[in-house]
Amino acid sequence: MAEREGVANELESGDTSLALLTVEEAARRLCIGRTTCFRLVLAGELESVTVGRLRRVPADAVPAFVARLRHQPAEATWGRTA
Repeated sequence: MAEREGVANELESGDTSLALLTVEEAARRLCIGRTTCFRLVLAGELESVTVGRLRRVPADAVPAFVARLRHQPAEATWGRTA
């Protein structure tokens, strides 16, 4: 039980040594909602991998996603019309 609590504390503290993140952990790092993060994964905008039946986001995919956002023209993120 103590081992499980230690892992939970590492996750809550934002352990940067993790190679793979859950979608929820990636969402927390991006300060976005869980559902939004799942949509980004499903759309292929945020890289993810499958490990068995689990969906994981490589830790380095989060800053790569942010870097792509920073290099998009403002019109690509604002003012989208349906």
